[in-house]
Parts: sequence; C-alpha cells; structure tokens
Amino acid sequence: MSATRVLEELIRSQDPLNAETSVQSLIGGVAMPTAAFYVRNHFQMPVLDPTTWRLRVGGLVQRPIVLGLRDLLAMPSRTEVVTLECAGNGRSFLNPKVDGEQWRLGAVSTAEWTGVPLVDLLERAGIGSTGAELVFRGADSGTVKGRSETTSFERSLKLDQARESEAILAYAMNGEPLPLRHGFPLRLIVPGWYGVASVKWLTEIEVVDRPFGGYFQTERYVYESERDGRLIKEPVTLQRVRALITEPQPDQPMEPGNLVIRGLAWSGAAPIARVDVSLGGGPWQEARLLTEGTPHHWRRWELIIQLGQPGPTTIRARATDVAGRTQPEKPEWNRLGYGSNAIQVVPIRLL
Repeated sequence: MSATRVLEELIRSQDPLNAETSVQSLIGGVAMPTAAFYVRNHFQMPVLDPTTWRLRVGGLVQRPIVLGLRDLLAMPSRTEVVTLECAGNGRSFLNPKVDGEQWRLGAVSTAEWTGVPLVDLLERAGIGSTGAELVFRGADSGTVKGRSETTSFERSLKLDQARESEAILAYAMNGEPLPLRHGFPLRLIVPGWYGVASVKWLTEIEVVDRPFGGYFQTERYVYESERDGRLIKEPVTLQRVRALITEPQPDQPMEPGNLVIRGLAWSGAAPIARVDVSLGGGPWQEARLLTEGTPHHWRRWELIIQLGQPGPTTIRARATDVAGRTQPEKPEWNRLGYGSNAIQVVPIRLL
C-alpha cells in the first residue's frame, strides 16, 4: 500500500483538509515521505502565485523588508530534520469527549526542512528597542465559532523564544519545493513546538510591543483548567514527551518466541533519554535507542522481549527526556483536548 493511499484512508475532514498519518507509515527511517506527512489546516488552503507572492517584515523594525521567493532562495539556507506534532494528537482518547479533530496518534510526522534562518531575517530588519513579540500571519482565513468576522490564521512568539528556537522560514520539504498542503511557498518551522506555531502560507512578520491576542493565540491552543474557582489559561508551546509503538499492531496475533517491539519517542523540551516497555502490566524494561538524540526530531527504539503465556495481553511504552519529563498513566483532560500524552497501551494476542 502506497504512502499516498494510506494518507487518503485517514482523512479526518475534507473541508478544511485534515489527514492523519497511519502508524504503518511511521515505520522506516527518521524522515518520512512527504505524501505520508499528516495535514492540519484550519481553513481552506490558499493558492498563492509564487511570482507575485511577497513576505513582508515590518512593525517595530529599523528597516522594513519585502522579499520575493527568489530573494529568499538567494539567501544562506539551513536544513533541519524536525518532528511536527499537532497539539490535539491523541484527543480521541479523552473522556469525556471534547470538540475538535478526533486525532488518534497519527497527527505527527518528521521531515527535512530547508529555508532561511529566522534570526538572519530579524538581523537584517533590525528589531526596534520596544519590540517584544513577533506576529506571524498566514494567507489562510475563514470564519470561526462565535465570531461573525473573517479570522486570519496568526500566531506569535516572544523575541527570545524566536531566537532560541532555531526557527527557519522553509521553502523546501524533503528536498523538494514545499507542497501546497504544507504551506507553499513559505512556512515557518519552529523545532520542538507543537505544529500550530509553524505558520503556513506565511505572508507577514510583524514586530509588536505587547502580547498578541489573536484567536489562535488566546482562544485556541491554550490549556484550560479551573483552580480555586477561576479559569486558568496556559499557552500551548513545547511538545510534551511521548513514546509511540509502531510494531506490533493492535490486536495482532503473535507466535511463540521472542517479540520485537519497535517505536518512536520525542519531546520538544529536551532529547529523549530512555524508553521503557512493559508487557502485560509487568516490570518496565529499558528499550534500546536506535538513533541519535536531538530535541528537534524523534528517536527510534527497539526491545526484544520473551513472550509470556498464551492469551490476550498488552504492551505499554513510556518515554523520558533528559530533563526528567515523562508520561502520565492516564490522559490529562482539558476542555480543548491539547497535549494528551498518556502512556500508550497496545493490545495483542499471544498464540
């Protein structure tokens, strides 16, 4: 089955297009085929003419900039392998159910991104002394629940966040021009952050002197909780630590002998330090990490374990990063369903 066909079978919505990567497509190398990369859109995809498209950098800058695609291609570039994950990945497992795309565990993918380092553009423009945040605007817009006016997709980063994130303005994905569904002709890539920060179809970067209050900054992509009778909102930022089991598949019958368990693990805050696996609720056993540790993309892992008695059982995998962050046993419920990174449980059947 081709990666394209797998992606078609996991479409969550057609308008706007949202599609989940199958777990089978996650088996392989570090970077994934572009056709299998998950798709997250909030509005219809804008079709932009690359010959007339422009990126504007303005606001509180010393030298406003207007760049075409050819200008960006002529600038020094950097290539990074980066894992992007939707903040709603795993939302379908929350109880009680919450609104939003009912992602299972496939709203995550890794690709090789090439583009201009964001800091290079900021240095060229020169940030004014009162500049505090960068607002990134995409060309996509539409209506949202509770608002009658048209809402554009906009997100912001504080200046120090932008500088420390090693963000790039990407025009290529896996060595090819950026596809339309992934933001052609230009998108922001913010390593380690949930995918919402990586604004697609980028047209403008504005430097402002106060916290940005756009819809996708303050009404969505926030963790909502109640404390002492008050509603608390905290921004969705770095990816939470997670391990994903790619082999074996759920409910797969297993022959007697050794069981090979494989998967992926990532964390936006720090590289993965270890992955532990439990069979049938038994003791945790440390898996072998197969790829280098980096805060930018996932690590593959593997454990060969002796099968137990015949019958149904489960596999659990738990990741821990070098900062000591690990996964909770149960999903942490929040009203908008973000950051659900509970330990995955895969049922299998021993023959």
